[in-house]
Amino acid sequence: MQSRAESAARGIRRPRSCWLLCALLWTAAGHAHELPEAAASQPGPTRFVTEEEAVGRLFDLLQQRLAVMPAVAAAKWQTKAPIFDQPRETAVIQRAQALGELMGLTKESVGHLFELQALLAREVQSGLHEQWSDRGFDYSGPVPGLADLRPRLDALTEGLLRALHVAAPSLRRPEWASRWRSLALGRLQGPPWTDGSRQELLAILGGLRQEPVSASQRVLASGILRIGTTGDYAPFSLEKDGVLDGSDVELAEELARDLHARAVFVRTSWATMLEDLQADRFDLAMGGVSITPARQAAASFSESYQYGGKTILARCADAPKYPDLGAVDRPDVRVIVNPGGTNEQFIHGNVHRARIVTYPDNRGIFDELVAGHADVMITDDVEVELQTRRHKELCRSFPGTLTHADKAALLPRDSTLVPVTNAWLHSAQAEGEPARLLNQFLNR
Repeated sequence: MQSRAESAARGIRRPRSCWLLCALLWTAAGHAHELPEAAASQPGPTRFVTEEEAVGRLFDLLQQRLAVMPAVAAAKWQTKAPIFDQPRETAVIQRAQALGELMGLTKESVGHLFELQALLAREVQSGLHEQWSDRGFDYSGPVPGLADLRPRLDALTEGLLRALHVAAPSLRRPEWASRWRSLALGRLQGPPWTDGSRQELLAILGGLRQEPVSASQRVLASGILRIGTTGDYAPFSLEKDGVLDGSDVELAEELARDLHARAVFVRTSWATMLEDLQADRFDLAMGGVSITPARQAAASFSESYQYGGKTILARCADAPKYPDLGAVDRPDVRVIVNPGGTNEQFIHGNVHRARIVTYPDNRGIFDELVAGHADVMITDDVEVELQTRRHKELCRSFPGTLTHADKAALLPRDSTLVPVTNAWLHSAQAEGEPARLLNQFLNR
């Protein structure tokens, strides 16, 4: 089996669509040369980014940037430079606003945040200069030059904007400030933080405003590709013990690498996927997402990369009883289904007499079938293929498929990421990558 490191190396050697993404951004933004370097892929297992982690990361970076201020104060003390450097502060805020605009963050929102940062930074420096005037200069360690500190501060500015972009959906939720007040209290400690400055920060973040920008521009500016997935649909996307894995998880990571971005996985559900997409909680969804008329009416799809349809799964001892849909749709048959997705849609549209058993956890639903709590499940043939390998008690009872449904990436309507994703998929499919990954996870 190929390792993730080998897969990553292959992805880096095989650029597919970055040229198209870069061209779109150069067209959309005149200051693309100011963009930060793409975020590096994170080591370790893949996990969902929770709302608490996203907001906590934002608070941590605010704290980290202020933690550099004692060194800045020491450098200014030694050189007799003034604490308030208006040209420098103005340049920092304007640069942050320019980069934030590329991510869809309004100049006003970014300006308010960095004006508060500048005010708090001056408070830290002023407090230290007063202390050193009274007690003598006692900064520990070598005093760095301002020219050496500024690249670090600029990197923290870029990191803050990326964190603000990722946390933005959480900041838009009603009553978000009361929800995260205790987190702010735990993460933002020490001078210059007070109850008043924390409240001011929460008010600024609660007033965050965004403006429409092209999705491709936002991905390149932030170096982040946000991927929505359910984490409950093996072999495409499955979370187990906090670790997210699957053929579409790795495929999405390859797409992110191709775009010189970091993949950030956002939890969604089959019932809320379209709502979450339209609320801009992620850039695209992957994880065994079937193309359906309802989804096509509300969103866009990439090219298909997996093909199949619904079929019938039962315990092997009973499989001969259910050779077709007619044998399933009887009053004495219990059909189990997970809510919110295409399985439920098919059941409601085609099964009228059988007893429907709704089971909310798609990861444990097959154990329910094995245990005899239901007789039949109708689901995608690739999932049936996987589950019959994992459960010797289960068999496919219908040799063909009852429907035809292709799987693809789900994107916002008119998203500029559609041609970019298709360009990448075209090469990936020519190399057999989606099929290779699917077979790899089927054969585990």
